[in-house]
Amino acid sequence: MITRKNTKEVRIGNRVIGNHHPILIQSMTNTKTEDVAATVAQIHKLTEAGCDIIRCAVPTMEAAEAFRAIKKQIDIPLVADIHFDYRLAIAAMENGADKIRINPGNIGSIDRIKAVVDCAKERQIPIRVGVNSGSLEKELVAKYQGVTAEGIVESALDKVHIIEDLGYDNLVISIKSSDVMMCVKAHELICQKTDHPLHVGITESGTLRRGNIKSSVGLGLILSQGIGDTIRVSLTGDPLEEIYTAKEILRTLGIRKGGIEVVSCPTCGRTQIDLISLANQVEEIVSEFDLDIKVAVMGCVVNGPGEAKEADIGIAGGIGEGLLIKHGEVVKKLPEDQLLPALRQELLQWNT
Repeated sequence: MITRKNTKEVRIGNRVIGNHHPILIQSMTNTKTEDVAATVAQIHKLTEAGCDIIRCAVPTMEAAEAFRAIKKQIDIPLVADIHFDYRLAIAAMENGADKIRINPGNIGSIDRIKAVVDCAKERQIPIRVGVNSGSLEKELVAKYQGVTAEGIVESALDKVHIIEDLGYDNLVISIKSSDVMMCVKAHELICQKTDHPLHVGITESGTLRRGNIKSSVGLGLILSQGIGDTIRVSLTGDPLEEIYTAKEILRTLGIRKGGIEVVSCPTCGRTQIDLISLANQVEEIVSEFDLDIKVAVMGCVVNGPGEAKEADIGIAGGIGEGLLIKHGEVVKKLPEDQLLPALRQELLQWNT
């Protein structure tokens, strides 16, 4: 059982994080934000997949103004990703942003930071203070003799204190690195120094294969210590993959329930069916159901029933035929082409 670190409560649009509220999944659109139709379409797909909060890049004033139209057509909180130009942060908030992500270090003078903070304070819009290891200040690199977890934490807290000194503490902190163990250590350090909610992730983790591994290891180590209030899996690819991976990480850790867990055996010399194809088809079928159960896919009828004992429902394939299994007991022997229809029918019955 994971015991969550207690953090302040922060409202982001119609969702609340911190103070032991559920960990929420974030992603970021990769459309041109100015293209409202494309951006809204992608947000809808991400929402259906399980995204709780969405962030959009705001590189231009046109993108900031597009927030007004986007916000009217979506149901999840909308976050503005701001770099360098404080005027874009203010425009995004004026056009409906539920949260803004800034690094005060690249916004400019204290007067510009204050203008952003004043706008956020007036509308009670939370600010996510984001610091990445790649943008660590030269002074801190010199102080710690390189890019380190300690330097990342000091940089983030310096930025947080700037905003707190301006009289605003409606904050979320994000400290990220592509170095997994450095990122883990930074989160272990910062949670001892602040009670602001933390948005966690392994930044620039890479392509689907490499990025999933790095994110799963890093987020697993961080979340297992009770650290984190929102998460993002950063992948070079379709943002939908980020949602699928994030959900699976949370389920694996026992943090989030719901959704069918599929377990399947590795192929071996006893496998007498196209198990890889079968398992992939089962993954597609179960995605249609919101059931908190376990489904097993086994490659042979010899060991299948025993290995599927812990699953609620299972199928095991043989030469031209297979078995339908419930809680380790064989309930039907079926022709191979009837295994998937039989499984779907069982799930439909379970769903009613």
